[in-house]
Amino acid sequence: MRVWFITGASRGFGALITQEALIAGDAVVATARNPAGLAEKFGNHPNLLAIGLDVSNEIQAQEAAAAAVKRFGRVDILVNNAGYGLLGAVEEATAEEIEKLYATNVFGLLKVTRAILPHMRRQRSGHVINMSSVGGYQSFAGWGVYCSTKFAVEGLSEAMAAELQPLGIKVTVVEPGFFRTDFLDESSLAVSPSSIADYRDTPAGAMRDFAAGHNHGQPGDPKRLAKSMIALAHAANPPLRMPFGSDTVGAIEAKNEYVAEELDAWRELAVSTDFPKDAA
Repeated sequence: MRVWFITGASRGFGALITQEALIAGDAVVATARNPAGLAEKFGNHPNLLAIGLDVSNEIQAQEAAAAAVKRFGRVDILVNNAGYGLLGAVEEATAEEIEKLYATNVFGLLKVTRAILPHMRRQRSGHVINMSSVGGYQSFAGWGVYCSTKFAVEGLSEAMAAELQPLGIKVTVVEPGFFRTDFLDESSLAVSPSSIADYRDTPAGAMRDFAAGHNHGQPGDPKRLAKSMIALAHAANPPLRMPFGSDTVGAIEAKNEYVAEELDAWRELAVSTDFPKDAA
């Protein structure tokens, strides 16, 4: 039996992953701002510990980690899932909106990770799974600030993978595309109210309309992702990056091709800034 610690477990991917982990016979420490909702959703399962946790509160994160170890003795898999989106052009986002988003999507992830890692280091084992997005690999108009938080998660994950590998701890960053969850609902998505007229007929403005019209019409099946997460967590050699969804795979391939072409076109200027090889 493996022990999971999952943030944002009351709905969306978090709830589905919690359910699949319990079905697989694992134990789950499920956290959410409102733990009462967890009890209603999963009942009094013997392998479930429901804890209230605001990931932006470092003291709560430390207390939740300690409670997990006290109940189950260890934490094998950390899933940093808590987060939400922000839709709007970069200029349209207010400082308050940006700081609030980073407090959950980046600083909250860091607080929970720092709370769990001492226990994994003591075990010399564990798997940190950070939920990113296709927007963590390729940014999109209208999602710039949100994507920047996921780019941060990707950078942190790459470094952590190198830092933790010698200690027996694995790291994977998960990159879902558009899945049919409640991500585009008001409960998971903030839309910047300060709309600027100049952006209305640009890709950033069009994205507002796209998001409103495609809610619950996304191509990805969240239940299939949740089942795949169990396979990922139980893999002997999990990848550093795990894209989910054909749209994510297509976006990654397109960006890689674009970057390669641009690098080839500008290679001569790029390498011209080195000291000459025969320089003293």
